Amino acid sequence: MSPDSYLVGLVGSGIGPSLSPSLHEREADRQGLRYLYRLIDIEALGVPPEKTGELVRAAGELGYDGLNITHPCKQQVLAHLDELSPQAAALGAVNTVVFRQGRAIGHNTDVTGFAASFARGLPDAPLDRVVQIGAGGAGTAVAHALLTLGAGCLTLVDAEPARAVALAHSLNRHFGAGRAVAAGVPALAAELARADGLVHATPVGMAAHPGLPLPADLLHPRLWVAEVVYRPLETELVRTARVLGCATLDGGGMAVFQAAEAFRLFTDREPDTAHMLADIADLTATH
Repeated sequence: MSPDSYLVGLVGSGIGPSLSPSLHEREADRQGLRYLYRLIDIEALGVPPEKTGELVRAAGELGYDGLNITHPCKQQVLAHLDELSPQAAALGAVNTVVFRQGRAIGHNTDVTGFAASFARGLPDAPLDRVVQIGAGGAGTAVAHALLTLGAGCLTLVDAEPARAVALAHSLNRHFGAGRAVAAGVPALAAELARADGLVHATPVGMAAHPGLPLPADLLHPRLWVAEVVYRPLETELVRTARVLGCATLDGGGMAVFQAAEAFRLFTDREPDTAHMLADIADLTATH
């Protein structure tokens, strides 16, 4: 491939609706690059997640410059890489693989993606006490971002309590004792009553999973509310919180900033995030 030509892809399950190809290719077009972004859908291919490593190895041999990795392959890929960035190693999950000189290097741009979006969209938000709903893959990345940004105490609530407990333990090992705690769903009302902000990191609110992830009467105007779902860009949670007077952050920024960092890793070129933010607004309005 020439220096101005790139072949990249996304490995995951059920990824047909992904906006990653459009986000990457639109930015590449603006920079005058030949850039092909392919979807490698293990569901459509009939390939189990355990075969992720074989797909990554084949992509490297076929001349791919890099891959994005999404559910359910972010952990499956770890054992098949030559090197991990410190962020990916800390999370135990990879969402970006860069091929360089015969080596496959794993990165995670979800943490920096959320952190950049939060710093842009809620720059003055207090972070003494934050409640996060969801302790899965996206939740793990967001929790790392929040504690990196300086959250004093992060309370994790998940429908699977053991998952919240495990993530809290992991975060405390990494960031220091007492920075994260797990709480059960029944404690959500009391936790939110004294919280500065709420972060939502579950699929609830997506087009396929409409609705609110918590009772609306638990929200109050003193809360800021951040969302990771970006399709639709205005989820029911964002809309309800805004009506109540909460400062809000939709999931579009995280989607853009994680894609921008992956684009930078693939091409060694600086993406125009302002244009990419306009792209996500356009794409979510028309898809």
